[in-house]
Amino acid sequence: MARGHQPAFFWRGDTYDGRWLVDQVQKDLDFLSSQGIDPGAVVLFKGDYSPRNVSLLLALIQRHAILAPLLPSTLTKNPSLLELINPAFQIEGTWDGEIIVHKHAQAQLHTLIQLLRQRGEPGLILFTSGSTGKPKGVVHDFGRLLTKFQKPRQAMRTLNFLLFDHWGGLNTLLHCLSSNSSVVLPETRTPDAICQLLERHEVELLPASPTFLNLLLLSKAYERRDLRALRLITYGSEPMPNSTLAALRVALPKVELRQTYGLIELGVLRSKSLSSDSLWVKLGGEGYNLRVVDGILQIKADSAMLGYLNGPSPFTEDGYFITGDRVEINGDYMRFLGRDSELINVGGQKVFPVEVEAVLLECELVGEAVVYGQPNPITGKIVCADIQLRGSADEAEARRTIKRFCAQHLEPFKVPVKIQFVSGGLASDRLKRLRIGRETPRTE
Repeated sequence: MARGHQPAFFWRGDTYDGRWLVDQVQKDLDFLSSQGIDPGAVVLFKGDYSPRNVSLLLALIQRHAILAPLLPSTLTKNPSLLELINPAFQIEGTWDGEIIVHKHAQAQLHTLIQLLRQRGEPGLILFTSGSTGKPKGVVHDFGRLLTKFQKPRQAMRTLNFLLFDHWGGLNTLLHCLSSNSSVVLPETRTPDAICQLLERHEVELLPASPTFLNLLLLSKAYERRDLRALRLITYGSEPMPNSTLAALRVALPKVELRQTYGLIELGVLRSKSLSSDSLWVKLGGEGYNLRVVDGILQIKADSAMLGYLNGPSPFTEDGYFITGDRVEINGDYMRFLGRDSELINVGGQKVFPVEVEAVLLECELVGEAVVYGQPNPITGKIVCADIQLRGSADEAEARRTIKRFCAQHLEPFKVPVKIQFVSGGLASDRLKRLRIGRETPRTE
């Protein structure tokens, strides 16, 4: 944790040092005790990143509570999560520092929650995106997850771009605190706002998703800011298009680009990219064993979840988690092809949406693209694409140009049969198709 006068957080133009954080965590421990929040209590923590909310988060961990952090928007979109969490308390932490506590009458506790209470360990409940059904509640023994933070890593001033209720954001936060790295907490995550913070606070490390990085390139917000302090960008959560990676190398030639990989069910693996312009990555690290079965990556982890609140065990008999990620192997390195569940079967031929998206994004007319399959009585499925054009163009001519471009770079069965032009929102549409359990972690 940041020591003394060293900055712990930069937020809303103010600096909060390590001494403030230590003092505030102690105050929040006293506050939790006064509210009757005892060890083993299930607590829904509704909020977003702010210095006070981070202090409460740390206090809840020290209090050995079973914690379910949720963004307000997540709970609004999925009100059924309240019943699934089954909390004894709900804490609402506002950006203004006001803390509101509600008590709830609990139903019978889930067996996994009972197990955590018996162990006397803090717990963590996170949720998958629910892109292929209802969100699954992932239950972790937080004590297991915290062991990896006992060994400090290189200190780098970091912008915590990732979210409060996903493991990627929490992983970044905990690594920064354990390594005495100052953390910039954003209020909004637009390219302009992020680049402004990168410049103002001389940020060295930015963890982000390929979708955001593509939006950053489209906006050219980086050209309007002095980003000389930025040393490393880590990316994950979805496959990186070659065109985006190449464009980033040109736009930010002095910044190292590193692919990362983590799962909400397992935690974050150590990673090493073959190079900044390569999508081949070496994964592993202490506490992780990897194997590939029928082209699908499987992982066994010491930090694996205890299970789902609302689903059967996803582990093999010998303890491996089937990730659903299809990969290619080249020695110690692997390359991600896409989610097996996203596969489009066109007359028996396999099409991965990310492969077609990567080609579409290389076309000068295309700003964003989302590829998906639709039923077809002859081939089973056809390849379809929603596209956001760069600038204005005649749609009929643009459709012909894009199809010709795809035909030059893809096998015929992979060329989109149906192209629909949309005005925006494709970044979020792509993320909906992806399994958000695969997080963008902080590099180690």
